[in-house]
Amino acid sequence: MRKVLFFVAAAMLVAAPALAENMPKHVGECVETKVQKIGSRLEDGSTGKPMPGTGSTVDFANGGYQVSYDQVPEVDKSLRGDSVKICLVSIPKHCPPGDKRGRVYKTTNLRSHESWTLPDAEHSCGGA
Repeated sequence: MRKVLFFVAAAMLVAAPALAENMPKHVGECVETKVQKIGSRLEDGSTGKPMPGTGSTVDFANGGYQVSYDQVPEVDKSLRGDSVKICLVSIPKHCPPGDKRGRVYKTTNLRSHESWTLPDAEHSCGGA
């Protein structure tokens, strides 16, 4: 159990970097990029394998990332290389200096025409 928790904590630090350079910076702004990786929110610390049912994650070619505690069918059905349009929906207010977490993006998969709205981190700024 300790290995899994350590790995998850380390993965959270890597997966939710400071604001990705090529992501929208202003509410209403959009960018196009591609899906780089679809995964589960948690991975087994000893095997590195995804833990099904722990939520959905999506990494984008431009450095962006979205995560959910729930399984999001629209994310899970997306494929590596799918073109997507990502639009910034909201930016949290009153964040500690340097804490850029909690931005919410609406993403539309241009292949499937399905959309989802998720944050860029498991916790908003100032959170755990």
